[in-house]
Amino acid sequence: MSEKITPSNGNVFADLGLPHPEEALAKAQLALLIASIIKKRGLSQKQAAHLLGTPQSKVSYIVTGQLSGFTIDRLMRYLTALDAEVEIIVRDKQNTSPLHVALG
Repeated sequence: MSEKITPSNGNVFADLGLPHPEEALAKAQLALLIASIIKKRGLSQKQAAHLLGTPQSKVSYIVTGQLSGFTIDRLMRYLTALDAEVEIIVRDKQNTSPLHVALG
C-alpha cells in the first residue's frame, strides 16, 4: 500500500486547513518563546504566572500549546513581562523597506 506524501507549505495550520493559519502559527511561535524563557530561567509555572500577572492555569495553557484563549497582543505582553524585547516588522509586499516597531 502506497501513501501519498504532501510536502508542507511551511505552516502546519494551513496544511491542516484550520481557520486563520497565519495567526495560529504566530501564536504558536510566541508561546514557544515564552515557554523557552520560562524553562531557561528555571521558573515554575507559579513563578511565571506571578511575573506575567496571570493565573498559573494560563501559563499551563501556554506551555502546552492550548492557545485559543490568547491573542497575539497578550502573548507579546507576556514576552515583554519576561524581559524579552519584541520587535514587529511590517513590510509592504511590493516594497522592501520595512517599518520596525519595538515593544519593551
